[in-house]
Amino acid sequence: MSQELSSDAASPSLVPLAVPPSRAATEVLPLLIGTPLSEIERELIVQTLARCNGNRTHAAKLLGMPVRTLRNKIRCYTADGIAVPAYGA
Repeated sequence: MSQELSSDAASPSLVPLAVPPSRAATEVLPLLIGTPLSEIERELIVQTLARCNGNRTHAAKLLGMPVRTLRNKIRCYTADGIAVPAYGA
C-alpha cells in the first residue's frame, strides 16, 4: 500500500522545523557541519516542542519517534539543565 502526496497538498509535518523561514538551506548547512548529532537532535527536539506548545504527543509524531523515547530524551535534557518547553508554553 503506497501513499502519494499531491504537489498542492501542504502538510505542516513536511516543513523542516529546524530551519527558520528567514534562512536558506545554504545558510543552515554550514552551521550543521562539525556539530555533534546529539546536539542537532536536541535542538530539533526542543524547537519542535516549542512549535507544538510543549505537546509531547504531537511533537513525537512530527519527529517520527515514540512518545516514550521523546519523554526519556526530555528527562535527560532537563537533568543536564537544558530548558525544555512545558505543555501550553
